[in-house]
Amino acid sequence: MNNIRSTLATVWRIAAPYFRSEDKWAGRALLAAVIATELAIVGITVLLNQWNSRFYNALQERNWDTFVSEIIYFSVLAAIYTIIAVYQLYLNQWLQIRWRQWMTKQYLGEWLHQANHYRMQLQGDAADNPDQRMTDDVKLFVDRTLNIGVGLLSSIVTLASFVTILWGLSNAAPLHLFGADFAIPGYLVWGALIYAVLGTVLTHLIGWPLVGIDFRQQRFEADFRFNLVRVRENSEQIALLRGEDAERERLLVRFGRVVENWLAIMSRTKKLTAFTASYSQASVIFPYILVAPAYFAQKIQLGGMMQTASAFSSVQGALSFFINVYRQLAEWQAVLNRLDGFEAGIAAASALATRDERIHVVEAAGGGAIDLRELTVRLPNGTPLVSADGFSLRKDERTLVTGPSGSGKSTLFRAIAGIWPFGAGSIAVPAKATLMMLPQRPYFPVGSLRGAVEYPGKEGTFSAGQIGSALDAVGLPGLASQLDEHAHWNRMLSLGEQQRLGLARALLHAPQYLFLDEATASLDEPSEAALYQLLRDKLPATTIISIGHRSTLDAFHQRNVVLTRDGDRFALQSGGENTRP
Repeated sequence: MNNIRSTLATVWRIAAPYFRSEDKWAGRALLAAVIATELAIVGITVLLNQWNSRFYNALQERNWDTFVSEIIYFSVLAAIYTIIAVYQLYLNQWLQIRWRQWMTKQYLGEWLHQANHYRMQLQGDAADNPDQRMTDDVKLFVDRTLNIGVGLLSSIVTLASFVTILWGLSNAAPLHLFGADFAIPGYLVWGALIYAVLGTVLTHLIGWPLVGIDFRQQRFEADFRFNLVRVRENSEQIALLRGEDAERERLLVRFGRVVENWLAIMSRTKKLTAFTASYSQASVIFPYILVAPAYFAQKIQLGGMMQTASAFSSVQGALSFFINVYRQLAEWQAVLNRLDGFEAGIAAASALATRDERIHVVEAAGGGAIDLRELTVRLPNGTPLVSADGFSLRKDERTLVTGPSGSGKSTLFRAIAGIWPFGAGSIAVPAKATLMMLPQRPYFPVGSLRGAVEYPGKEGTFSAGQIGSALDAVGLPGLASQLDEHAHWNRMLSLGEQQRLGLARALLHAPQYLFLDEATASLDEPSEAALYQLLRDKLPATTIISIGHRSTLDAFHQRNVVLTRDGDRFALQSGGENTRP
């Protein structure tokens, strides 16, 4: 019972926000229309049940006029039923896509809010494969929630409608055994109830392991798909290393988990299907077995028998709702668990950015320096990495940060950018200052070259002339004619070309602080020197802070900062001032 309450609470928490959102009136209207059409279908089913009695009595009595009128009546009902069924499907699908669109926007917004996606990875990414959760899981949640919810409502209304009919038929056709009538009020209702309860209990006992198996299947499928994408994204390195055999083996191991879990689903589904199929087939003849003695004893006519069988089937079907949708329920439960875990992962990532024990990035009124105050940068497991106190990255002073590999240089940049929460102390950034981080391997969205170089700004922020000038300045004049060409630029361009394109981005955006994390490491020294000179000439108002290992970079910086070992961490210390302008 607690598990059911917990599941319903999860469903409500995930589903209800849409019906309170800015799209609530459209959503509520569509939901009401879907429910209304379902109730109309139940009403037609009741009318068809009554038609059964008249039609089969007409057959038994060979009454041609009644037979013809009932055929016409049935045709009218069938036409109305068809129209309602078509529009119910249409409205259901319309509601699904609106609901899914809203949920996807919400999840995307929360996932991408202030680097939540990055912090989720830092904390182990318990909500694995967010791409699957925002595509397949959201789609399945909306579909299964609507279908199961409307189906449950339909079963309740059907039960309420037909129990009264079946109870009255039980009195009209009393249980007849061994030549005697047994007056058991509503015996057909009790028979349907007992039959459905036994079926539901047995179905649950057989099928409940499917919830966990379905959850694992979705995870294994997503993991396999994710690693296929990784191979595609890193195809050049794999080809250069002749790593195809190793990748094939690793991918087959992951796919082996998919196959192994699928075999478990097959085995459990076979048992469940064997029972539910037998149950469904038995339910066809079960009402006839109950009422046939009364028919052969001439207590009721053929029409009454057929009406009884139809009503019994409706009641039994309503009571057997969970048996009929058990497979969907198992899949739905797995989807609920995954979306619940995804929301929990987002909440945990958001909490990292707001908890008291974190690196506080604050705005500094006035001044032109980035001040590090009692700063301790830690790894996610709590191990100290970098410490600095009373240290400033001064405005208009080009600074070179050096230190051994693994000393935390890049992590320090992440902390300054405000995406690394692990640690203590504060980083004061001048108010309204614009910062840009250029890593060693820059990111370019798939799309037009114009959009790639303008990122993270909106496409069209800069004119074609401005972009062409920036490309020419960084040594990529040939790309100026490809601004509207769509491609995967991280794969189309060499790493050196990507770094040049990243610097073109910096020229266009002209940030107040530009952080270069080995952003020219793939270029030869003369090219690197030319680009640093370009930045100095084109961005005179930009403060440049670089991470690099080449001694030639000293010539382009006015100050050297070194990370040196200090006990269990690295400390940020000034390595001296340069006299260069």
